[in-house]
Amino acid sequence: MIEHHFYEPEHGGAQAIGLAHDPLNAIIAPRPIGWISTLSVDQQRNLAPYSFFNLFNYTPPIIGFASIGWKDSAENIAKTGEFVWNLVTTDLAEAMNASSAAAAPGIDEFDLAGIEPAPCRRVKPPRVAASPVSFECRHSQTLRLTSAAGAATETWLILGEVVGIHIDPSMIEGGVYQTARAHPVLRGGGWGDYFQLGDMFRMTRPG
Repeated sequence: MIEHHFYEPEHGGAQAIGLAHDPLNAIIAPRPIGWISTLSVDQQRNLAPYSFFNLFNYTPPIIGFASIGWKDSAENIAKTGEFVWNLVTTDLAEAMNASSAAAAPGIDEFDLAGIEPAPCRRVKPPRVAASPVSFECRHSQTLRLTSAAGAATETWLILGEVVGIHIDPSMIEGGVYQTARAHPVLRGGGWGDYFQLGDMFRMTRPG
């Protein structure tokens, strides 16, 4: 039997066993990117990528992302109740990265990253025009995460119901969305590690 590395995050973490960095976000990888666009109450545009993001429910469709710290996206959603998720592709990777800059309040990340906005139909925040898929969302819940002991963290899980979906027709073949065709970019571990979608395989689900 292989003797595994073992550490307890609350007792010194990975550094306690000689690892240079905590491998947690490299192990839970790759992860889809939550590229979230919002509007402030005074109509200031905001666009930011979040590495803790996913789909959580089919009916109604609910997606969510975790904001570590109460950032502009969280504030805007809390006050307006709306946001848009935009798919990050390899063609948009540099723009996404530019939009992650720690810009001062009031800076428009669409302008900062040279991204063209496009109007939505059901919500007020703009979507990323060049993204092949965007989800228009209405806020459903915000949960402040706690430890097992009940201690509040500085992380908020923000969930929204998808009320409108934009898909580039070139992503559809035979009535089926072609996941790999969009060349989605996925978040890895470490500072600046990203992945492209790899090889696909299928299995028949039992039952």
